[in-house]
Amino acid sequence: MEYSNSEVRTVTVRVLTDKPVRKTPYQVKGVFMRQYPDLEVISMMDGTYRDQFLYPRVQVKILNEQIYIIGIHEGVDPVIEMADRLDILDFGNITFQVFDTEVSSNADHFRQVDRLVRYRFLTPWVALNQTTGSRYRFLNNTERLSFLNRLLGQNIVFLAREMGVELNDKIFTKVNLTSLFPKPVDERFWGAFSGEFRTNFLLPNYMGIGNGITRGYGALYGMFNPKSFQFNLEELDEKMEEKDTKEKMAYAESELEGVSMKDVPKPRRNRLKKETTEKKLDKKSEKKTEKKTEKKPKKLPVKKSSKKVLTEEFDIEEDDSFSKIIVSEDIAPEDSKFNSPEFHKKQHNL
Repeated sequence: MEYSNSEVRTVTVRVLTDKPVRKTPYQVKGVFMRQYPDLEVISMMDGTYRDQFLYPRVQVKILNEQIYIIGIHEGVDPVIEMADRLDILDFGNITFQVFDTEVSSNADHFRQVDRLVRYRFLTPWVALNQTTGSRYRFLNNTERLSFLNRLLGQNIVFLAREMGVELNDKIFTKVNLTSLFPKPVDERFWGAFSGEFRTNFLLPNYMGIGNGITRGYGALYGMFNPKSFQFNLEELDEKMEEKDTKEKMAYAESELEGVSMKDVPKPRRNRLKKETTEKKLDKKSEKKTEKKTEKKPKKLPVKKSSKKVLTEEFDIEEDDSFSKIIVSEDIAPEDSKFNSPEFHKKQHNL
C-alpha cells in the first residue's frame, strides 16, 4: 500500500571547513546573522516567522564537529541561496575558511509508507519538559515506555500537519531507548533520552524532533538509502545488530502503538494571534487616553543594543491528557549573549 501526498521539499547542506567546528548552533547562527543580514534565510533563523511556522523551517546542527544546515519546505531555497555565499565564518576568537558545501536535496520526505523505518537519535531527544517530566516521574517502567512512545507519535503527527501532509492511516511508533532515566538538560528541567525508534513515516535526516530543536537536540538519522528509499532489511539488521552489540544499545523497547490525526488537536495558533493583537490594541488605546489626561513624563536615555537576539524556540510538548500539543515560547537566559566574544571564550576555549 502506497500513500500519496503533496511534495515537501527538503535540503541538507554540509559545510566543509578548514578546522573542526566546536561551536553551538546558536553561535553559528549568530555569525550567519552578522555576515549575511540581507539574506532571506536570516528571517527564518531570528524568530521572524515564529507565529507563522510552529516548526522551524531552517535548522543548524553541529555533528562530528561539522556544520549542517537543514531547510524544510519554505526554508529550502533560502538555505540553498546561503550555501552559495558561504566563504569565511568569523567568530571573533577564531575564523573558519569554508572549502566547500555539499548540498543534498529531496522532494520525497514527509510521507507515510507501508513499513517501519528505523531512525537513530544523533543528539539527545529532549522528550520531557517541566510539565511532562513531573508526570513521568510517577509512572512505572511500562507506563513510561508507553508515555514516551505516544509522545513521539504525537510529535510526528504534528510535523505531518504542519507540512500539510494528510495521513490516511495511523502513525505507528516503537521506541528503543538506552535508559528510561532521563538525562537532565540545562536549567529548564528538561529530560533527554538516547536510542532509536521505528515509525511508518519518512523524515529527513538531521532534522530535529522534540524540545530544544533550535539548540540542536533531537537530530535523527534514518537507517535507509535516502536517495532511492530502498530498504535492504537483511543488511540493515546485520549492521545495526553489530553496532547495537558493540554499544549495548537496546535497553527499553516499547510495544508498537498508533496515533491518528484526531488524537492530536491543532494548536490554537489563530486564537493566540488574535489575543496578542487585541492586547496590543488595548495598550495603544490606554496610552492615547493617558496622553490626553496627563502630561507625558520625560524619557530617560536608554542604551541601544546592537546585538541581535535569537527568539525562536519550538518546543513540542503534551499535557496530562496525553493528547494536547503546546508550543513553548520560552527563551534561555543565555540566548541574549550568545553572539558576544566573551560568550565564545567561555563556551569554547580553543
